[in-house]
Parts: sequence; C-alpha cells; structure tokens
Amino acid sequence: MATKLSADLLFQLAKVRRSIYPLNKELPISTTRIHEIVKEATLHTPSSFNAQTNRAVVLFGGEHEKLWDITSDTLKAVVPEDQFKATADKLALFKGAAGTVLFFEDTTVTKGLQGKFPLYADRFPQWAIHSLGMEQFLIWTALEVEGLGANLQHYNPLIDAKVAETWKVPETWRLDAQLVFGGKTSEAGPKEFQNIDERVKVHGA
Repeated sequence: MATKLSADLLFQLAKVRRSIYPLNKELPISTTRIHEIVKEATLHTPSSFNAQTNRAVVLFGGEHEKLWDITSDTLKAVVPEDQFKATADKLALFKGAAGTVLFFEDTTVTKGLQGKFPLYADRFPQWAIHSLGMEQFLIWTALEVEGLGANLQHYNPLIDAKVAETWKVPETWRLDAQLVFGGKTSEAGPKEFQNIDERVKVHGA
C-alpha cells in the first residue's frame, strides 16, 4: 500500500532552506551523495515544453576554491581599491566552503524552441529561467535536509567567460547562479515575514 503524502511535508522541508553564512569544508555527507542530489534534481525539475534546458557543474575542493579566486581577480578589476576589502571578505567566506554548484541554461535548446514555436519566441528565455529557479530551490533544499548549509550567489555575467574557459563549458551554456555549500558553522536567525493576507488574495471560495 502506497504511503499517503501531504503537502505539509513539502512545506516542512521548504522551511529548513535558509541562507547560511559562513560555511566550512566539513561535509556531513559524501561528495558522491551531493553529485547524486544534483543529478536527481536536474532530472526531475519541470521545464516548459519539457525542454530540459538546465545544466549544472559541481565543483569540490581545489576546483571550488579556483572559482572564487577567479571571482576575486575579476572583481578587483572593477571594484575601487578602497572599497574592495568588504568584497574580499565576502568572497573569502565563499572560498572557505566545501563546494559550489554552477547553474546554466543551454541556450541552444532555448533558441531551437524559439524557432520551432515563433508565437512564444519571446517567452522561452523567461521560462528557462523559471526552470533554473525551481532546480536551485530543489537542490538547495535537498542539501539543507541532508545537513549542509548553502547560499545562492550571482556573480554572472562578470565571471562567465573565465568559467567557460576554465571548466571547458560549452559556449552555448549561459551561467545563471552559483550555489555555495558546506558544513554549517551556525544556524540562520529568525525570518521576518510580510503580512501574508496582503500578498495572497482569494476569490470565488
């Protein structure tokens, strides 16, 4: 007999997903398990027209640290020197974590759909972003449930070219976000919420 599920289980899992800073390199699960989580999430994330445009690259150890060195070098060229310390401190937090998931959209697939369905051509890029957001939420939540902490960053498009060059990423993959993960050094504090009745309206019930 199948186990009866409830939406409450989903909400319980969603509530544990928080932005955690800082993180360390002590992982409570194996890198193999993390790889498995990313693959399962990528496989089962919904996408418009079943386009499956999401792509991911998982970086551990020295490869992860290399990403944040690249980001630091890139930002040094655009952030005034007298303002860089705050940026450097933030990037050091990310580098001190255990790994990063890089999220991409395969624009070849998106452009193919735009050509096949011209009526919706202007919508496909946005729908691809929607799918990436769902995947990011799914992986982030899964890692939290497994005992890790994580936070989502967006240093694209500044680092796009160097990331593509360093990890041989196809030119058609557009970088969307970076999920930093690692062992928790603390828990997130209380979260404030706006009045939900001002955010959700119901008609006809």
